[in-house]
Amino acid sequence: MSTLIPHGACLLWQPELIWPNVVSDAFVAGAFFTTAFVLAFFVWRRRRQVMFGGVLLAFAIFAALCGLARLLSILTMWAPAYEIEAVTKVLLAPVSLAITLALLLMLPRILVLPTRIQLTKAYAALEEETKQRRKAEAMVKRFQEIEAHEAQIRQAQKMEAIGQLTGGVAHDFNNILTVITGTIEILGDAVKDRPHLAQIANLINSAAARGADLTKHLLAFSRRQPLQPRSTDVNELVVDAARLLRPTLGEDIEIESMLAHDLAPALIDPSQLSTAILNLALNARDAMPAGGKLTLETRNAVLDENYARLNAEVRPGQYVMIAVSDTGVGMPGNILDKVFEPFFTTKDVGKGSGLGLSMVYGFVKQSDGHIKIYSEQGYGTSVKLYLPQAAGPPQAPAVDAGMSGSEGGDESILLVEDDVLVREYVVTQISRFGYHTLAARDAAEALAIIDRGERIDLLFTDVMLSGGMNGRQLATEALKRRPALKVLYTSGYTENALVHHGRLDPGVLLLPKPYVSADLARMLRIALTS
Repeated sequence: MSTLIPHGACLLWQPELIWPNVVSDAFVAGAFFTTAFVLAFFVWRRRRQVMFGGVLLAFAIFAALCGLARLLSILTMWAPAYEIEAVTKVLLAPVSLAITLALLLMLPRILVLPTRIQLTKAYAALEEETKQRRKAEAMVKRFQEIEAHEAQIRQAQKMEAIGQLTGGVAHDFNNILTVITGTIEILGDAVKDRPHLAQIANLINSAAARGADLTKHLLAFSRRQPLQPRSTDVNELVVDAARLLRPTLGEDIEIESMLAHDLAPALIDPSQLSTAILNLALNARDAMPAGGKLTLETRNAVLDENYARLNAEVRPGQYVMIAVSDTGVGMPGNILDKVFEPFFTTKDVGKGSGLGLSMVYGFVKQSDGHIKIYSEQGYGTSVKLYLPQAAGPPQAPAVDAGMSGSEGGDESILLVEDDVLVREYVVTQISRFGYHTLAARDAAEALAIIDRGERIDLLFTDVMLSGGMNGRQLATEALKRRPALKVLYTSGYTENALVHHGRLDPGVLLLPKPYVSADLARMLRIALTS
């Protein structure tokens, strides 16, 4: 039977080996404990991202037990703590077995883990994919910009086509309407004591007025109406419009005004702005069949670069904002992009021409302004007009003092009109006012009359003439011959002869067609006394 070696006997024979064993076991134990700490700390800090977290924790426990075993080996050099050492090794054995099995089971998965080179390649591929995606996004954005630009070009081409069509029709159509409105006015005066015929005359006059409004609205949408902008007190204009709207809208609609006390003047044509507000108010009335509230609001506004980038044709700067809001039925969002198109309407057939908003749109754009519409079904609609601020104070409107539509005179007027019907009608009217009248069908004939030396106080000429010379060119030649000659223009469509950049040239007197005799008499007196 063997005898156990007394405690420490294996080293007592060689005492010089005790301290190398103690020191080396201490370093090994420190390494194990450090490994256990690092693994456990790493798993705890990266517990949501680390792979094989459970295995790493088990490995940390295994390392801690190994370190404890090395410390017990140091202890047994001097104290017989074999029981504690045995317990530690008993605990260490299953952990070792578990780690061994886990490593063997994980070996296939570990083998497929990406290496550093593979990760580098993957990162490079990801970076390249990111670059390609950014290029694709930039290309998509570029396509969107191109599409938006093409949409703007299509809109501009559509407006140009409508403008050309309107311009081609407006001249002849307004000539016809001038004769119709003028003659029906004479006929109405002749039959005013015969109610049945007077009613027919009124119907004809109303139909002619609707035709004139149609042409006027189309010219407004295509931005070809002659504007006369001036510095305007918008608050005063809105107050006047509200006063006129009260009997028109009815008692069921409340009108509320919210006017900024420090509002800057706007550079616009006041008469066209009044018409625009009227159109917006009438649309609001139709959207509130059971009554509601119409709000007219004004304030100063700044449209900055960021807003301009999001809205085409907007110039950053200072604007005067006019908002016309209602509490009506509102409109769905899918039709808001179409509401400014001519002849588009949400009203029933026969209840709207679809030209009100398009006229407002054209007027605002021609005035270098911006228009925005907001609407939600069941909550109402708000249309905001942004008009350019004026540099100077508001200008008072011109007053035709002492000039009524019935005034005439004994001056001599040269009429130049290439339309036979219009020429005959106007000659009759001018003669009825008491003026001496000369008539010519084109510029060449008019210059020949001027060269004869007869007395001529006023040249009354259509802008669009046949024969190669328009009314503006005729006036230039006539003034070379007679510098004191007064000039009055008339036209149903001025094209670019008198209007530049949407503005009527300074110092130009224009009588738009169609017109009635009272307007003709008034403008003749204004021109002769200017």
